[in-house]
Amino acid sequence: MTSSELKYKYEANNPNGFFFTRETMLFFGDTMRNYGVITHEDSYELHRKTPVKDGINTSAFFTKNNFKLI
Repeated sequence: MTSSELKYKYEANNPNGFFFTRETMLFFGDTMRNYGVITHEDSYELHRKTPVKDGINTSAFFTKNNFKLI
C-alpha cells in the first residue's frame, strides 16, 4: 500500500478526519511525498522518510479494518 492509497481509504472511512487535511500538512511542513507505509499484522504504519518542522519524525498507525487512527 502506498501513502496515497492509505490517505484515500482513511478519508473514505473517516469523512471528518483531520490527519491529511491541507491545514494539518502545512502546519507540520509536510507533504505526501515524505511519507512511507509499513504493513503490520493488524495495522498500517505511516512514517516520515525525513524529519520535518522542529525535527518531528514520528509515525502514525491506522487499523486495517476501518483505517481509524490508533
